[in-house]
Amino acid sequence: MDGRGMPSSITITHDKLARLVGTPNCPLIVDVRTEEDFSKDPRIIPGSLRRRYAEVSSWAADLIDRKVVVVCHKGAKLSHGVAAWLRYEGVTAEVLEGGYVAWMTTGLPLVPEAKLPKRDNEGRTIWVSRARPKVDRIACPWLIRRFIDPFAVFLFVQPSEIEAVGERFGAAPLDVEGVFWSHRGERCTFDTMVEELGLGSPAMLRLATLVRGADTARLDLAPEAAGLLAASLGLSRMFSDDLEQLEAGLLLYDAFYRWCQDATDETHSWPSRKVGARDG
Repeated sequence: MDGRGMPSSITITHDKLARLVGTPNCPLIVDVRTEEDFSKDPRIIPGSLRRRYAEVSSWAADLIDRKVVVVCHKGAKLSHGVAAWLRYEGVTAEVLEGGYVAWMTTGLPLVPEAKLPKRDNEGRTIWVSRARPKVDRIACPWLIRRFIDPFAVFLFVQPSEIEAVGERFGAAPLDVEGVFWSHRGERCTFDTMVEELGLGSPAMLRLATLVRGADTARLDLAPEAAGLLAASLGLSRMFSDDLEQLEAGLLLYDAFYRWCQDATDETHSWPSRKVGARDG
């Protein structure tokens, strides 16, 4: 493919990308910083994948049919070169203006890579939890897929097998007693992930309150917690397959997160009078 007909946009600003992060329409963010630059600040923009810029010819084909934003240290030669190569291969690719430094200096969220499980040979994080999820075990995978690793693998197994599966398959136990990613006091696993991963925006903290209320039977925490619980229990009865339930639950949490962002003040009511009726 010669690249003709590709969109003319080459760069994207950090504020525009920030509005897309966490949404289903967010481009795939590819971090191509050198190992030297990454080691100085081993954090990633939420949802980023780390890839070696010098090996772009070997992984470019994996991104066909996806929109991509390439990030290097300062948004210069590495990201522009990688983005140009991706466009040559038929990938819609843009460069983050100012790179990682611009994002960091603006104070936007960054995820500490050291807090995440060790990635597999394909760069994915792997998580294991109890089968038949309800609230926390859908909310946390949503958080991971949208803000941590879009290709994360989730293994739902019998409670008695979680520890062994985690050890044999390199999976981090999630929402299980006595592990790092779990409840802490009155706070649920979703709260733990938001805090540990530096994702505590106002919208995310509002959502965390709803999840906590629904997951810990504290429906008094927010009026919407009862609705989240009802929807979660309904989904658990609609699907016998945990992974199918998770896919459906992603849309549910997309909607609640969007509500937390900019729809909390909106109300809706049925018209109080007939259409066309005259005032007075």
